[in-house]
Amino acid sequence: MIAGASCIHFNYSGIQNNKNLDSFAFIDAYEAASEIKKKNISSLELTQLIVKRIKKFNPRINAIIVLNEEDALKRAQEADTALARGENWGIFHGVPITIKDSFRVKGVVTTAGAPFLKDYVPEWDATAVARLKNSGAVILGHTNVPFLLSDHQSYNEIYGRTNNPWNLERTPGGSTGGGAAALAAGLTYLSIGSDIGGSIRVPAHFCGVFGHKPTVNLISQNGHIPPVPGSPLFPSSELPVAGPLARSSRDLQLAISVCGGPDTPENIAYSWKLPEPRKKDIKEYKIKYVLDHPSCPVSSEIYPLMQQAIEEFKKENIDVKEGWPGEVIPDEQYMNYLYLLMGAMSQGLKDEEIEKIKALPPGERSPFQELQYRSITDSYLQYNIMESKRLQARQIWQNFFKEYDAFILPVAFVPAFPHTKEPWEKRKLYTPEGQRSFYDILFWISFATLTGLPATVFPIGISSSGLPVGLQVIGPFLEDATSIKIAGNLNEIMGGIIHPKGY
Repeated sequence: MIAGASCIHFNYSGIQNNKNLDSFAFIDAYEAASEIKKKNISSLELTQLIVKRIKKFNPRINAIIVLNEEDALKRAQEADTALARGENWGIFHGVPITIKDSFRVKGVVTTAGAPFLKDYVPEWDATAVARLKNSGAVILGHTNVPFLLSDHQSYNEIYGRTNNPWNLERTPGGSTGGGAAALAAGLTYLSIGSDIGGSIRVPAHFCGVFGHKPTVNLISQNGHIPPVPGSPLFPSSELPVAGPLARSSRDLQLAISVCGGPDTPENIAYSWKLPEPRKKDIKEYKIKYVLDHPSCPVSSEIYPLMQQAIEEFKKENIDVKEGWPGEVIPDEQYMNYLYLLMGAMSQGLKDEEIEKIKALPPGERSPFQELQYRSITDSYLQYNIMESKRLQARQIWQNFFKEYDAFILPVAFVPAFPHTKEPWEKRKLYTPEGQRSFYDILFWISFATLTGLPATVFPIGISSSGLPVGLQVIGPFLEDATSIKIAGNLNEIMGGIIHPKGY
């Protein structure tokens, strides 16, 4: 506890009668803020509770790698003092949250998992962080990531490996694996991440929490790494986004409302407001779905649970029909995405790294190395053709959303997989049906990323192997509240969110 914290007194009617503060550990951020504002618990008590839980449980999962304890407790104390004066800082007044170690937090070491940034301490906050602070949030610290966010695990040479709270031998996913693991274990109330290859959605699926990939450019990425500090600004890419992970759909919507909207200098001329969900009652929505595809068959470990979920939705008289949107050719859109992904991932490569890729003989390149080679060597005209196809894909989906409100599909074809140190090119993922390419994990997340559409992941239950399973809901462009609402309602039908034992 920071000096002087015990000298402040408040009239919190519920605290003395509540002998088990751990009952607050797994509430969502909305309820946490409500309890603070109703003075049933103080921000300081709540932050102390989470810090205590971090010290007890974090060593086994290594989700939070920078704990800014002193500043967090000071901020919580200030939140309580402000509340006592009748001040309300905003939606997340006094709520402890975490930030992915790729967003700059003023005065807090920020590395994006890169050893050459181990001593980098930003002098300013990323836009998303600043907006969360302005909403009253208490920043606990950073959550773990892979090296420069380039893996579906969360491991780096500075902080080591993050484990999945459901099974320590499994990964929580990447690159926002630390944030998802912290939420699942009750070590934070909200976490902010980023997503270009499923980096919000896959960890949410692996850890049994909610995650939202917003409409592209809805939340500013100013202050996000990469690009690394001091490097030239990259040309704008229409694939990556910043977005929240949470324990409820309402938290996702609150986080979007806080973090969303134009950044400087655009905000001089533009404003933004999150549109309401299309409909109020889940039974009014028209939804299509697919649960499988020959190019990326879903493992029998998780397919039955997804099929059961669809049957449960139908029992509730929800209008869900099977089938891809009529004009969507999945394999074409997937390859379009991979090409643009490889181009985006190649930005910032050093000359010697580019030359190494170019020097690989055609017969020795993997399919993904071939795409990377093309993205580096293709003409500007050829690259623009692929960009044009991306925009055409968005229009195809928007045409679909004129008749339907949402589309449900898997997040990944497997549950959380065992940790591996194999290079990407040599990795295999094992299913009851046989081994698969590690790259297949990109298939199901590709459609929302390519088109820039919002996609919300929600938990549906536990697989036969005892691991969480999620589904994702793709919604119409800029109508993030629609996919979030549908995800929340469908999660309730499946029994709500489940927490791992032992936390």
